[in-house]
Amino acid sequence: MGNPGMEELIPLVNRLQDALNEVGQSCSLHLPQIAVVGGQSAGKSSVLENFVGRDFLPRGSGVVTRRPLILQLLNSNTEYGEFFHCKGKKFTDFDEIRKEIESETRRLTGSNKGISPVPISLRIYSPHVLNLTLVDLPGITKVPVGDQPADIEYQIRDIIMQYICKENCLILAVTPANTDLANSDALKLAKDVDPQGQRTIGVITKLDLMDKGTDAREILENRLLPLRRGYVGVVNRSQKDIDGKKDITAALESERKFFLSHSAYKHMAERMGTPHLQRILNQQLTNHIRDTLPSFRGHLQSQLLALNKEAEEYRQYSPDDPARRTKTLLQLVQRLAVDFEKLIEGSGDKIDTVSLSGGARINKIFHERFPYELVKIKSDERKLRREINYAIRNIHGVRTGLFTPDMAFETIVKKQISSIKGPCIKFVDMVSQELITTVYHCISKLSCFPKLRDETERIIITEIREQESKCRDQAMLLIDIQIAYINTKHEDFVGFTNSQQVPNQSTAKAVARIAGNQGGAHPSRLIVIRKGWLTITNIGIMKGGAKEYWFILSAESLSWFKDNEEKEKKYMLPLDNLKLRDVEKGFMSSKFVFAIFNTELRNVYKDYKCLELACNTQEELDSWKASLLRAGVYPERVAVDGQGNGPEKFIDPQLERQVEIIRNLVDSYMSIIYKTIRDLMPKTIMHLMINNVKEFISSELLAQLYALGECSALMDESPEQQQHREEVLRKHSALKEALAVIGDISTSTCTTPLPPPVDSSWIQPPSSSFPKNTVAGGKPVIRDHAPPVPHTRPRAFPDSFQQLTSQQNRAATNVPRRQPPAIPNVK
Repeated sequence: MGNPGMEELIPLVNRLQDALNEVGQSCSLHLPQIAVVGGQSAGKSSVLENFVGRDFLPRGSGVVTRRPLILQLLNSNTEYGEFFHCKGKKFTDFDEIRKEIESETRRLTGSNKGISPVPISLRIYSPHVLNLTLVDLPGITKVPVGDQPADIEYQIRDIIMQYICKENCLILAVTPANTDLANSDALKLAKDVDPQGQRTIGVITKLDLMDKGTDAREILENRLLPLRRGYVGVVNRSQKDIDGKKDITAALESERKFFLSHSAYKHMAERMGTPHLQRILNQQLTNHIRDTLPSFRGHLQSQLLALNKEAEEYRQYSPDDPARRTKTLLQLVQRLAVDFEKLIEGSGDKIDTVSLSGGARINKIFHERFPYELVKIKSDERKLRREINYAIRNIHGVRTGLFTPDMAFETIVKKQISSIKGPCIKFVDMVSQELITTVYHCISKLSCFPKLRDETERIIITEIREQESKCRDQAMLLIDIQIAYINTKHEDFVGFTNSQQVPNQSTAKAVARIAGNQGGAHPSRLIVIRKGWLTITNIGIMKGGAKEYWFILSAESLSWFKDNEEKEKKYMLPLDNLKLRDVEKGFMSSKFVFAIFNTELRNVYKDYKCLELACNTQEELDSWKASLLRAGVYPERVAVDGQGNGPEKFIDPQLERQVEIIRNLVDSYMSIIYKTIRDLMPKTIMHLMINNVKEFISSELLAQLYALGECSALMDESPEQQQHREEVLRKHSALKEALAVIGDISTSTCTTPLPPPVDSSWIQPPSSSFPKNTVAGGKPVIRDHAPPVPHTRPRAFPDSFQQLTSQQNRAATNVPRRQPPAIPNVK
């Protein structure tokens, strides 16, 4: 015997579930749980059995259900049961299912009425059920029996609360008709988690066992002790009927006759009995499904729209058609050329907001990394003066020269220019690597065709290496050209006449700062070069650790503030005589650190000789170093011989004057060279490498692929792509089927409105104060609790139904847990 009330919904929901199973995990229809709550021997298990339509739960007096039974109903063509603890074993005899439940209960709780919160999971496959979950819970008891603990009432309450607190759980509060309904523990627990009564249905059992002359008419009519969803009366099989093997079909017929023949209930017989309870639960399932349909339909439609274009392409795609393969090859190469150009030129459709890529990284190499590499190779003052000294003396030989030899100037300048080759080669390598990274990013879209991807990668990388070699040769040529002819007539060159009048850097800055204090500062001095967060790591050790500040770097100073509002300035550090050096990364630190110090060994900040600043990433560190270079703060130079830091002192005053002249000339001419190289190298790389590679991909790549003579083999799909194409087509078809089923459900079912609120204040909330759980001696007894359960305080119902329904999804707060009664000290 099945549940006839489900028969109308089963075909539609099964079609929808089948379609959603094809779509995958991203779409699933969650049907609600149905939990049965009540006291011992209230008839909870019988209600569940009637709902399922089979006799399979343990029977008896006292505590029979001693562990929660999670019953998953799954629609299937055959009917059998399967336990989670006996995977793979199918139970086709429902008497065996009952025996297994009893055996598994005894295994964990013993045979003397003990309980356990560990659930028994049972799946029943049947053609007469929907996919939903039923929960049979232990009956609420007051007095412990057997080996039950003294706080058995509260342990059972905790077990029940774990299930009925879920928002998608429909609560069947079962109360026998021969007890006082006003003191129903089932209704009290239900009101704890469902104060508005939106998911609680009262079930009155044992109507046939009431004393003669009494009835539950006013209760079932919802006039006495009302509930929002009202009550349903049922008549279950007696223990005598069960022992006599009376089946559920006959029991339902007896129930119907009882209500039709009873003078107090015959006027509402159609609203009583197990069939009516089934209809209410079925309508609740229908309401739940219909309530979720609008958002569910929108979710499915958005997925369908996302797949439409791809599915249409795959539907028309014929993998073995030569013409189709040729067309696809052409389209893929054209798309590759467009994607590569967009990444380089910075006009891509999808802009990366997380990190730099493509042309932006190359731009950073052009204007930050390369200038920094040039500055690093500048030799220190002591070494330069020593080389000039040796050059002058070697040119004069045994004679004492009266004039400054220009040959010494050319020798030093050519050596300085030659040292630029290293940074230029490194510059070419960095740009080449970025181009290769960009190519890898673009050809990843060819992963559907492994051979095409591999050949495309090989051809493009080969072309990049060829252009890299040409670019490296051109860079060497540029430097050799500069070495070939030293142009002392350059308009920016100071010349021998003015070489003794060139002020040093610190003097120039001092003059500029004096002018600024007098109101004549150059506008460029006020320009902010960089702003950002940095952590000062070496001055906060005594104050609890490093601290982060907001730094502002200008052409004159480095200032830091408490935060980025820039209202509370902590300090302003002038940039005169400052240099920076790298600091090794700490063993446990994830920061990247550099230090600023004064070349004249003065304190940089208060009593500190240096200021250690930390960034979060290497990229930030490089960017701050480049910004400090723009402000004139250069990296530290290490002396070759490690002796002293000041300029070398000469005994001969005339030789010292000649060294100073040539040093100024070298500085002037090398500044011209650096400026020229910084300008020409990016242009050279752009012309010979980047533009040529772009042109090659857009015009030559396709021809080289055709020249391989294996165009058909290149377009062989990978197994993953074949599977993906089939998956897309199957998912697209399933989405269309699911939307069609949703349309059928919308037209063939209707929603029953939620009943209006009623005054349920007659259900007394549990008392908030209980005696503490103690034993003799005053020591507290500690017991394990189930997880906390949601709860809202009793409150008056709002006058407006709209106000009430707007609160139905509001999350509940935690319920204060009842304290168990004192446990007597048994000696």
